Amino acid sequence: MALYEKRILNALLDSYENSLLSRKENKVAVHISFPFTRKTTPEYFDESSLAYEDIHACVWELEGKGFIAVQWKKGKENHILQKVLLREENAELVYRYVGRIPKIKQENSTLKLLAELSGVYQTPAAAAFLQYLTARISSGQSVKEYIELQDEQKIRRLLKAVWAVETNEETCYIREFSIRQFGDSKEMESLLGVTGKVFRRFGGKEGEADNYAILADYSIYHTPDYVYLKGEGTLYFGEDDSTGLELSSLRQGIGVSGEDIATLRIKRKPTTQKVITIENLTTFFGWTEVNSIIIYLGGYHNTVRRELLQSIYQHMPEAEYLHFGDIDVGGFEIYEDLCRKTGIRFRPYHMGIEELQKYAGYAKKLTANDRKRLEELIKKSDGNCPYMEVLTYMKEKGMKLEQECVQK
Repeated sequence: MALYEKRILNALLDSYENSLLSRKENKVAVHISFPFTRKTTPEYFDESSLAYEDIHACVWELEGKGFIAVQWKKGKENHILQKVLLREENAELVYRYVGRIPKIKQENSTLKLLAELSGVYQTPAAAAFLQYLTARISSGQSVKEYIELQDEQKIRRLLKAVWAVETNEETCYIREFSIRQFGDSKEMESLLGVTGKVFRRFGGKEGEADNYAILADYSIYHTPDYVYLKGEGTLYFGEDDSTGLELSSLRQGIGVSGEDIATLRIKRKPTTQKVITIENLTTFFGWTEVNSIIIYLGGYHNTVRRELLQSIYQHMPEAEYLHFGDIDVGGFEIYEDLCRKTGIRFRPYHMGIEELQKYAGYAKKLTANDRKRLEELIKKSDGNCPYMEVLTYMKEKGMKLEQECVQK
């Protein structure tokens, strides 16, 4: 097929599929056209180019096949093209000629596939994602952000990946997980970008930007997971109480691997009054607090950190539990996630109006997306949260503050 034939016919079919004609839903007469302008075909207007004659030969041939109707500029018949019109009654012939499957057929095939997968993948995020895709495709809306209609195998792999992550119960590395689910060590990483989008939108991970951190919440790790601790207390591993490690002897604390966390016990000092989680690593290393155990959270906490915090709480329920994070929507979303999933009622720490005022010179302006998320958080909280005044102040002043700006 000649270059211009392919370009013109595919452009007409694109317009056809984006109209109501292809779905037989048009209520007024619509004509699908391809205009010849300096934008669509600049070479047609280039006097030094031979494209002029080639394009004329092309449209005459397509007209002869019954695919298009040709319109010339008034007074310039057979000399200057104005546009060509798709002959809708022959659209199926055009599809066959260019070797293209009609979008409506792809949509119907994909809807059938999604109905099949809905009976298999019924975990929360997978089910919500399937419902979204089905609704969008049924109404003729695009789903290209997540899937290509013609790629059935990738759709199957994506839904399987989301479901497998949600149902994972074994601590493992991402490549081990990928081999177990797909027989290919790199397949999960190839799906990671779109999988992360699915979990952010349908799996309650709205504020989490790191795809690997999302997997870590389901005990699937990119690299060995370490929990960093500092402050005071004695660390014991296993059942042996004869030797312990004093946290206070380590100025920058210690990193304990996820595999060892399961055997870790922390014996508090009589003076230990607080357990503080810190969102960002820079602040963790620079922060000191007497009479405290300090734990680096790393944004959204994962299974390893959650189990450690719950273990500490069992042995120290009377301690004060505090969370220190960014003073922005994401920071408060992380705080809510921490409280909800650990079952521990942390209090926001250094995340108030006082800090916003004191460090106003370092504050950033709220973006349009920040304001939208802020409104949603205020509405969701319904005035019943320990930081409503802070949210209101952020909204009024149009500001947010990174945790690293706050000094001890």
